[in-house]
Amino acid sequence: MKRKDHRYLLNFLEYLARSASIVHIHIHLDCIFQIIDWIFFLLLAVNVLYIFVFSMATLKGMPPKPAPTDKRKRYLILIAAYREDAVIRETVKSCLNQDYPSGMFDVLVISDHMTQTTNDALRAMPIKLLQVDFEKSTNTKSLKAALEYVGKDAPYDVVMIIDADNIVNDKYLSEVNDAFANPEVKVLQTHRVAKNLNTNTAYLDAVSEEMNNSIFRLGHVNLGMPTALIGSGMAFEFGLFYDAMMTNTSVGGFDRVLEMKLLYEGHFFHYLPRTKVLDEKIQKMDGFYNQRRRWLSAQYYSFAEFVNQLPSAIKEKKWGFIDKLYQQAAFSRVLLLGFIAIFTLVTTIFCSAISVKWWIILFVLLLSLGVAIPRRYWGWRLVRSMLLVPYSFVLMFINLFRLKEANKRFIHTEHGAKATE
Repeated sequence: MKRKDHRYLLNFLEYLARSASIVHIHIHLDCIFQIIDWIFFLLLAVNVLYIFVFSMATLKGMPPKPAPTDKRKRYLILIAAYREDAVIRETVKSCLNQDYPSGMFDVLVISDHMTQTTNDALRAMPIKLLQVDFEKSTNTKSLKAALEYVGKDAPYDVVMIIDADNIVNDKYLSEVNDAFANPEVKVLQTHRVAKNLNTNTAYLDAVSEEMNNSIFRLGHVNLGMPTALIGSGMAFEFGLFYDAMMTNTSVGGFDRVLEMKLLYEGHFFHYLPRTKVLDEKIQKMDGFYNQRRRWLSAQYYSFAEFVNQLPSAIKEKKWGFIDKLYQQAAFSRVLLLGFIAIFTLVTTIFCSAISVKWWIILFVLLLSLGVAIPRRYWGWRLVRSMLLVPYSFVLMFINLFRLKEANKRFIHTEHGAKATE
């Protein structure tokens, strides 16, 4: 072989080697990409499957309504009010206007940083008023102060938690009392619905809460699982609540920690879907951002506090506790929908062969959420409010990086403000 031919052969072999190396690297990167794709897919698919199962369970309908009873329990209605001058009087009036013997329930307002005018107006009502002035205010501190004020031996059978912006009808207490006639009922959650739908943000917030009611409350009890608590419209056996709250040190989302404690003790949470409490919805997106930031912080804080009890819970088959612990670790629906939509779009553009599975779980998620939305919310108003979902995803994603700061202080949601949206 001539020297020139020899050089051409060497160059050709070098070219083949470089090509093989590039192909090898390409194949290697492609394998890594597919592994990462499947990891994210399985992680998000588990979340979607969970929502699908409990959303479909709502199609079973509502549980039986508790039978009326003549036995009257004695109730303590607690209302923690931090700077709630705009709404507190209307809330108290609705609580007092009950078709229930007036001597069988007390309303106790914990007034924190409210004006003298508001406090004077509350004193003129037939209620108990406890004024507090915490340097760093939280619902936990206010409720613990109220329990210390009445004492552990107070003559109450049941304690109810009502938010300062809530409104209840005159049958509310009687319907709760019918449920507590069942000796198995120690904890129950009533159906919280929107008090206002005056902005697209409020409408979106109302729809979100109803999806929660469907998936985490009605769907759960229909499958024999405890309902999720929501922070207000809740009722507890007095002694049970007293003991659980006096050891609660959470900054925000006291109900999250309360849930975990009581579920670990083996208590079942009941749900009254027909007994409704009106709750003011967020009217502007800055309020949405702050509220969800507080919720996410409470969610991951309670997960971190109780995850070490998972092994013993599995061993003792405490399914309600395990289910609630999973909820604390799971993605919120906005984040879940956003991440799946992004992966679906990216894989469709750059690697359509692997996008099919993403389209499938996106469809399953949308179907699940659609089933969970009550029919009365379907219409053009729903479409308009859904246009805010991408922006909501961005806000929730930002919140993921601000949770540590949120857990150090109480983030107040302003109520009664006029919307400007």
